[in-house]
Amino acid sequence: MKHFSEIEDDREAWRVDHPLPEVLFLVVCGSIVDCDDFDLISDWGEAHLDFLRTVLPYRNGVPCGRWLNILMNRIDPALFSDCFTTWVRETWPERADFVAIDGKTSRRSHDRAKGKAALHLVSAFATTRRLVLAQEAVPEKASETSAIPGLVERLGAKDGLKGALVSIDAIACNGTMASAIREQGADYLLAVKNNQPSLRAETQALFETAAAEDLETVTDVDKGHGRLEERTVTVCRAVDWLAGDRRFPGELRLPDAATLVKVDSHTELKNKTRTETRYYISSAMLSAQTAAAAVRSHWAIENSLHWVLDVTFKDDLSRVRTGHGAKNMAVVRHFAFNLVRAMSDKRTLKTRRKRAAWDTNYLAQILNMKIP
Repeated sequence: MKHFSEIEDDREAWRVDHPLPEVLFLVVCGSIVDCDDFDLISDWGEAHLDFLRTVLPYRNGVPCGRWLNILMNRIDPALFSDCFTTWVRETWPERADFVAIDGKTSRRSHDRAKGKAALHLVSAFATTRRLVLAQEAVPEKASETSAIPGLVERLGAKDGLKGALVSIDAIACNGTMASAIREQGADYLLAVKNNQPSLRAETQALFETAAAEDLETVTDVDKGHGRLEERTVTVCRAVDWLAGDRRFPGELRLPDAATLVKVDSHTELKNKTRTETRYYISSAMLSAQTAAAAVRSHWAIENSLHWVLDVTFKDDLSRVRTGHGAKNMAVVRHFAFNLVRAMSDKRTLKTRRKRAAWDTNYLAQILNMKIP
């Protein structure tokens, strides 16, 4: 509630029946307890007014779903995201070691009648702690590259990224993104794909011709969900040629490049096999073991965040689409995700949300509060 207090309410005070802190607390609680639209959140609030009043007065009860929608549309999404980031940093003050940045589209948030595209949000995820650190909305008709520098700057405030390894897919494999990460005291791990054909070809040639003493390799096997995958990760730290004079002006330059990584994966499925080779470049001096952990942890943002938001929090089914509502509710779902994820019991996230809806004492544990 202290962090919510940073958000100003622009309504005239004498006309306010439902103060903004009450609305925000209700919406966060509703998102935790498996209410996936404003009408359900309002109904849950009416049924649990006694619990809500242990925190705030709610003298006029709770607003209806329509009013919740209107009020959430009015909140400045940039300020709301800043409140979220400072809350995360204060609640979990330890610095993240691995941070994955990736984008996700809330598919049902588009409005064809008004020509409005679906909300695309770039999120930063602490992969080892399984927490959302921050998010930035991608402007309409723009790519993720327009949102990532702002997100990195927000994360890096007060040394928030110092010493971390930040991984991003190939879209960020350019000097601007790499420099933005290095300026915050962090190292980058960027995928090298066909959007940088020269760098990819040179990297591939390096691993084919490098001397054995310049390479370090580790292999691991992952079995489960009907598949067997063997991954061989090779690193090469002989990258002096990347720092020298390039062959022509304007060629890609990545600051402080220190390690090139090759990942060979061989996957056996029930009725087929699949092989793939991927390349990465990093400013950190990575061992093969650390590189393997970092590459694998990047995909945690897909499996442990995006998949959970879609399946458990039904992000793709949300039809909030007017004003700032879609952006703000995406942040609310991140609030709820972090709180539910931080519980230390053995229940699944889905079961924790259901239990919180049935038992306000359990909800109070998720919120880390004591009921008088």
